[in-house]
Order: sequence, then C-alpha cells, then structure tokens
Amino acid sequence: MKVNRAMRPRRILLAAGPAVATSLLLGACADAPSGGMPAASSTASSFTPVQLDNCGFKETVSAPPQRLVTLNQGATEVALALGLQDRMAGSAYLDDRVSPKYAAAYKTVPVLSEEYPTKEQFVAARPDFAYAAYASAFDAKAIGTRAELADKRIGSYLSPFGCPKGTPAAEPTFESAWREITDVGSIFGVPNKATELVNGQRAELGKIRSAAAGEGLQMLWFDSGEKTPFVGAGKGGPQLVMDAVGASNVFSALPGGWADGSWEKVVAADPDVIVLADASWSTADAKKKHLRGDPVLRNLKAVKQNRFVVLPFSESTPGVRLVDGAKTVSDQLAALPAK
Repeated sequence: MKVNRAMRPRRILLAAGPAVATSLLLGACADAPSGGMPAASSTASSFTPVQLDNCGFKETVSAPPQRLVTLNQGATEVALALGLQDRMAGSAYLDDRVSPKYAAAYKTVPVLSEEYPTKEQFVAARPDFAYAAYASAFDAKAIGTRAELADKRIGSYLSPFGCPKGTPAAEPTFESAWREITDVGSIFGVPNKATELVNGQRAELGKIRSAAAGEGLQMLWFDSGEKTPFVGAGKGGPQLVMDAVGASNVFSALPGGWADGSWEKVVAADPDVIVLADASWSTADAKKKHLRGDPVLRNLKAVKQNRFVVLPFSESTPGVRLVDGAKTVSDQLAALPAK
C-alpha cells in the first residue's frame, strides 16, 4: 500500500500551537467581476498592497497575481472555491478526488505533476505566485524555498496549518480555516467572494451543530494503519468535525490532529461508530477489509452492525472542505439505524 508521506508532516504539526500569526494589513480591495478573469490593469488600479507575516515569512503583494500555481489539494480547492481558475497556471498533488462542486473548474487548470513538480516544471509554467498547503512544497528539493522564489519575483503563501516546525502556526479551528480563505481572497483581490464563501459555511455549520446527529455517540476516526491505528486525535480536523456533530472521540486525549492510537483501547472503548477516511494511500474499503478480517476487531459492535461513516480525506483537514466533512458525517450518522 502506498503511503502519501507528504501528508504526515502536516498532520503532526496540527498540535495546539501559538495563535495564528498571519496578519494582513489591508486597504479596500475590489472583487473580480463575475464571468472571468479581470484585466490586470483594472484590478490593480483598485488594489491596495497586502503585507503579511505568513508562517514567519514576510511577503508583500503589490498587485493581484495572474499566474498562480497551487501545490496540494487543499490549496487548489481554496483557489477554485474563490473562482481563481482563470488565473491558475497549474496545480499539483491531489490527496483524493477534487470535490464535484469544483470539478468543472479544475478541468480547466493544467496539472503540472502527480506529486510535486520539479523546479523546471514549475518555472516552465511561468508562475508569479505559489500557494501550498504543506511546508514540504517549499523545500529546496521541491519547487524551492520561499526565499528562492522571492529572488525570482514569485510570491508565495503557505496555509497557516502547514507552517514549518518552529514557526507560528494556526490553531486548528473553523475560524482559522476561514481566516485562510479570507487571506487568499485579499491577496487575489476577491475579498467579497471570500466573505460570501465564509458566510455560507458559517450558516451550514450552524445547521450541523443544531442537528447534533452524533449526540451520545462515541466515535473512532480511523485514518490508516493496521498494526497500529493512525487515528483522529484531540486537536485537528477530525476533532472539529466530531465536535460539530456532537459526538465524543475515543482518542480525544491524544495531542495533535492525528496520532498513533492502540487497538487495545479501541477494543476497550467498543465505539458506536467508526469514521473511515478515504484516501489514495489508504482507502475506506481496505480499512473495512482489515476490520472485518481481524479475529478481534470484527467483534466490535460498529463492525458487526456496519456502522461506518466514510468521507474523503480532503474533508478531514482544516480548509475549505472541512465544513463539507462535517456535513458528510452528520448526514451519514442520521441515516444509520439506531444503535
């Protein structure tokens, strides 16, 4: 089974850390008119330069970027959600399938590489800005460090959830996820679109919390692993989703967003529901097969009663699809038979 090693650094870094350090000094920015990419001159004329301290890296954006390259699915989908596809010179590195709501727009964007592009592939796209979800994208062995990009007059932004170790990272909250959306909206001169997107997600999350489909349920969030389960822990996307639906987490006491759990504790807890993250490196079907084939785990009540909830891995990480993940879990919980 192939394991996407690029994901693990970010999951580990989702432990509670300092408050988000991304601060934007903004003036009035104009949204692009609907129907396509604005002319650079008209957008730039109403754009106030953006100065930010992003993961400890100081960046100034003096005009809205016109040739964006996104690295990692989270960054790609934020850009698509903001309607930036006409300004995307390329994208790379998916965790799973792009959300259906962004699929048509995604098809118009060149895919530079299945994983990270080489420096040559990246430069060939003639980018003026790079946006990544994980610090690994800005490694010297990937597309280059942010300082190297700046020397080439290429701006950059890194998700505040993916900051490198030793730099200020965002607390894993829905508010922090929405802050990233508004940051990117400001950088690209579409703040109104970002506000509209965030307000819609706030309203949806309110409905999910009111429904409380997981109230009274204990859940195991099973990400991957057979010998040792890699699970949703107490700080990160999985915990935020479980909190939103009103469920309790078997491994809420573990630090970080994801962590190594233990099958012994799973058996002792005998959870009511098992959430399965469906990812390219560990599919939901493979996890079901393991649970049903193990002589001990197959006796868990959630396994015997087929009380599984499945969602794409991309709906389990703080970002533009985290509220979608909460809705996916809420809807599937509501459809399960009573325990």
